[in-house]
Amino acid sequence: MTSYTPAPLRNASTVILARKNQNGFEIYLLQRSIKSGFMGGLYVFPGGVADPDDFDTDFWTSRIDLSPEQIEQKLGGPSFSWEQALGFSIAAIRETLEESAVFLAQDTEKRRTELEEIRSFRLCPDLPRSWFKTWVAQKNWVLCPGHLKRWSHWITPESMKKRFDTRFFMAFMPPGQTCTTDNRETVNGIWISPSKALEQNLTSETPLSPPTIVTMTQLNRFDTFDELRSACTARTWAGPITPRLVRTHKGPVIIEPWDPMWDKESIIDAENLASRVLAPGSDFSKIWCDNGIWKPVR
Repeated sequence: MTSYTPAPLRNASTVILARKNQNGFEIYLLQRSIKSGFMGGLYVFPGGVADPDDFDTDFWTSRIDLSPEQIEQKLGGPSFSWEQALGFSIAAIRETLEESAVFLAQDTEKRRTELEEIRSFRLCPDLPRSWFKTWVAQKNWVLCPGHLKRWSHWITPESMKKRFDTRFFMAFMPPGQTCTTDNRETVNGIWISPSKALEQNLTSETPLSPPTIVTMTQLNRFDTFDELRSACTARTWAGPITPRLVRTHKGPVIIEPWDPMWDKESIIDAENLASRVLAPGSDFSKIWCDNGIWKPVR
């Protein structure tokens, strides 16, 4: 029997951007380029892989709106030091800027011109390494990890070719800013309610990635923007969500860790998967990939 070595984990950060509307709230989703080697064509939250620069603690501690003690309190957790929380937070802020043009930094009227400059510069086809760190230093920006809230911790299934250890943060859309895609990694951006996103996923209009389906189902339980804000204030990092991927001749199935069969040798009845697709917003513990569309199943 040949031994199997999972792909190494890479640190990554994701930001769930939310804004209030008349009917409750909406979430910003980006469609990844079909050319992408990971989740190509699917809608996801802004985010990406952390850079070594993001974990330069000495550099960032004097350029943020929180002290180390506040970072520990607001964004840290068990086995997640303030240094780690800071690095993942900087990655979250940088990636949100690069992918959606939203900059979580201290804002003043005097900064508006520089804000437009950095929103434009992030569109350069070949951003130099350390561009973000250099720009922040030159322009004396103060970043705002204080705008981030803890949401969830995901680890990619072992059998996938690319694997990530990802922190999902929540942030509320800063006033006076707008979202735009980078037209490289992401090709379309939409504001959408969780319920509508889940409905349009099943019709293939807005195909969601598996973690996005889980997260949108969680968010769908909140009726108002104020309820969501209140929940974020009290939320802490739970244990990592570690799905398992099972391949079938009808398409792969992801088993979430709250499924009773997650830690057992699973036999998936692939022939009946189509009849077991659940209505949008239903509780589930398995997601089936039906011709490129991930669908919750019983």
